Amino acid sequence: MDERGLLDLIIARLPELSYQEKIRLCESFGRESDLTLHSKNDIEQIIGRRLNAFWDIDLIRMLAERDAQMARLRGIHWVSWSGAAYPPLLREIYDPPPLLFFRGNLPNPETPLAAIVGTRRPSPQAAAQAFDIAKDLGRWGIPVVSGLALGIDAMAHRGSIEGGVPTFAVLGSGADEVYPSANRALARRILETGGALLSEYPPGTGPRKWTFPARNRIVSGLSRLILVVEAPLRSGALITAGFALEQGRELCVASVGSGSPASPASPRFDRRGSARLVEEGAKVVFSAGDIARELKMENAQTGERDFAGQDSPADCGGGRALAVSLAHSLEIEL
Repeated sequence: MDERGLLDLIIARLPELSYQEKIRLCESFGRESDLTLHSKNDIEQIIGRRLNAFWDIDLIRMLAERDAQMARLRGIHWVSWSGAAYPPLLREIYDPPPLLFFRGNLPNPETPLAAIVGTRRPSPQAAAQAFDIAKDLGRWGIPVVSGLALGIDAMAHRGSIEGGVPTFAVLGSGADEVYPSANRALARRILETGGALLSEYPPGTGPRKWTFPARNRIVSGLSRLILVVEAPLRSGALITAGFALEQGRELCVASVGSGSPASPASPRFDRRGSARLVEEGAKVVFSAGDIARELKMENAQTGERDFAGQDSPADCGGGRALAVSLAHSLEIEL
């Protein structure tokens, strides 16, 4: 442990503080003792408001110490917002997590990432397109970020692995609490192939309804481009799309869920959310090459490819309050 000691774990555990206030404390203190010797009133002076929560710094430190012990036992690392290894693109968003826990390897900051998200109950065409695009992105050298959910998320992670690059899963639980349990084998595969399971929540934290919308800001925050594949109107993928727009990321919709002639609407599968994104100006993507051009990857402008494939359309293929607010605006029940 470096000279900061438990400082960042303590800050992450402080009650009632916003993301921005916790980051202000990360900037204000350099060592654990700098914070623990300050009173509640001192902290109120720094953040510029009164705190109503019960304040027992010894208890908070004890919780932070337990987090550190559990992390060591379960192979979990952490990086603070102020740390050099913190993903630089994520640091730039309005509400970055002050502390990021992870198993595996953090993304290479020099490599652009693309997020692929969508419904948990995809049509066969959407599942195939998510897999194919993620696989081909891997051959472009572009890893995929997603949320390890059933459906589109899982297909995107699998495709990325098949494409030969690491893939990164952001969890709505602790990095040691893989949810859903059906994807535990996939989570192991993600770690075995050089990727990571990431979370803003301490080890041992179970999933909650509000943690999944909140984690979506990290999915988009890590990525330069977000691809939505077949999303209903009441969809967590639309929350990710909302974060993408707030964060200034490129937002695209896969052709299978866009309502375009290449993907006629099916009464069995709800694609109204992704179709609405297209109506509001999101770009339609048919292939990994389209994404590579959006990201201005080398050779993408000339259409050169280092793998077999076509650039033409394919036949088939935030904290609780923030999460609740976004879900309410999209009429999604938490």
